[in-house]
Amino acid sequence: MKYLSRYRRHKSAGPLLLLFALFAIGTTFSVASATTTPEQSEFSRSTAIEEGREIFLKGCSSCHGLNLEGSAIAPSLLGVGAASVDFQVGTGRMPVGDLSVQIMRKPPVYDEKEVAALAAYVASLAPGPEIPTEASLNYERDGSTAEGGELFRTNCAMCHNFAAQGGALTQGKYAPTLMGVEAKYIAEAMTTGPQAMPVFSDKTLTPEEKLSIIKWVKAVEAEPALGGASLGRVGPVTEGLLVWTLGIGLLIGVAVWLAMKAR
Repeated sequence: MKYLSRYRRHKSAGPLLLLFALFAIGTTFSVASATTTPEQSEFSRSTAIEEGREIFLKGCSSCHGLNLEGSAIAPSLLGVGAASVDFQVGTGRMPVGDLSVQIMRKPPVYDEKEVAALAAYVASLAPGPEIPTEASLNYERDGSTAEGGELFRTNCAMCHNFAAQGGALTQGKYAPTLMGVEAKYIAEAMTTGPQAMPVFSDKTLTPEEKLSIIKWVKAVEAEPALGGASLGRVGPVTEGLLVWTLGIGLLIGVAVWLAMKAR
């Protein structure tokens, strides 16, 4: 004790004790945070699921059933995953008021938080595709524009047009334009296959190939119309027909005017 008492009055004893106290407090806080964060995360997830359940019962259950089992006018949502809910509700396609041939995109009814809660609730009842994270959508780093263009022309151009402008399908359906569509929704559409679109699983198109397609679509979206009016980039046949119609019409008009003037 006399040994400790002698060094207690040393001029460096105070700073050393302060550093030791700060170290002890920091260690205690880190341990406490590590033990409470999972509980808080689990609590937040449970809260989101409960909120999503309330939203589903009020806005979706009349068509999709109280237990997501579906009905005569709406499919079952068991196993569709959070990605499908995020796409359909986030793009305003659901809830739908007009059961026409094809459901169109419109302003969303719910905000991002409500969409996330609804997706969490549906995903909690049965496994399915998850919502892609921002880290998994880094198409600028992981995608290839050249490869994406080739993949798009092989797998997507027959419906969405070779320039991703959209196109008509059979029985009054259509493939919407991809211009201005967020990368997240493009990825979710490929994964879930909404409406007439087929599902492109990771065996059909790898995650890297999907990022390449997204990168190519974004490149087309940002590409300027160097030739003047793009006419919607619907293709050379339509654009050529327009040019021929206007050109021939102009020539006929000039010929008629010259004939009438000659009289």
